[in-house]
Amino acid sequence: MKLSMPLQYAGNPREAADQVAALEKAGLDQVWVAEAYGFDAVSLMGYLAAKTRTVEIGAGILNVFSRTPAALLQTAAGLDNVSNGRAILGLGASGPQVIEGFHGMPYDKPLGRTREVIEILRKGLRRETLDHQGKMFTLPLPADQGLGLGKPLKLLNKPQRADLPLYVAALGDNNVAMTAEIADGWLPFLFLPEKAQEVWGAALAKGLAKRSADLKPLEVSAGGMVAIGEGPETKSLLDFARPTYALYVGGMGARGKNFYNQLARDYGFEQEAQEIQDLYLGGNKRDAEAKVPLEWLDKANLVGPASYVKERIQAYQEAGVTSLQVVPIGEDPAAIVEQVKEWIS
Repeated sequence: MKLSMPLQYAGNPREAADQVAALEKAGLDQVWVAEAYGFDAVSLMGYLAAKTRTVEIGAGILNVFSRTPAALLQTAAGLDNVSNGRAILGLGASGPQVIEGFHGMPYDKPLGRTREVIEILRKGLRRETLDHQGKMFTLPLPADQGLGLGKPLKLLNKPQRADLPLYVAALGDNNVAMTAEIADGWLPFLFLPEKAQEVWGAALAKGLAKRSADLKPLEVSAGGMVAIGEGPETKSLLDFARPTYALYVGGMGARGKNFYNQLARDYGFEQEAQEIQDLYLGGNKRDAEAKVPLEWLDKANLVGPASYVKERIQAYQEAGVTSLQVVPIGEDPAAIVEQVKEWIS
């Protein structure tokens, strides 16, 4: 099991990135850089490549709507080169709130789009000519849709790796099945280990049954906060996660089109999911945060005595997680990373 961390920052991401070198020395294997509708992830990933030596640097995630497949190819190959083969390209469909609201593009056929993007990326990373005739993308553009001057091209530079890992963030059954079939890794969010088989077992099995023998076993990266200590004061740190859970379950999407709200329902928190959404969309964010089930927070994070944190690590391992994501909470994050690294090694 590898140890990874989503880069956390409230203000200046460069300051957070500067801390990764110390965490790398403590045993951190991977760092994930989000994009959403803030600063782009690519600039920060390049900065991290210059600041670190061994840690893998993952996009967590780049959406498949705002960049063309060829632009994603250039990005992936460029990042892998400047990091000397340490890049991971995390992809996802995001959601209509971001894609239509921020990027001004229709949120259309996200699964088909993701599948074709991965197909084109793999072809491009092998430095093959980008000649693709699909339902979502046609390369080169046909004469009747352009000037008729396009011709198939391949990447000018030789990529560092033809098998640069491509991960997909997925929650719904069809998306998870597709991810298990064609991706190198899966990025589930707000992961609850004890519910994973119940919620995604059938979808994973369906996709894995179609998986090419040329692909390595599917990697899974998931986790939560880590705080090690005795007593109720440590457990109270779980409250720090409430705003994130409430934001995604309550506000990251509209009614009837919120993947995280549906996930809460799939976990068995139907009433709480409804209450959180009603409160959040009504402007009562604090009340929405209070409704996040403690059971979810407790089991999805690693907060408590050392013995309990070890139990949670085992639960993640048993759920198929191969890269444990941690957000260390405490005065010495490097010491926490070092301790958890020792436990998973």
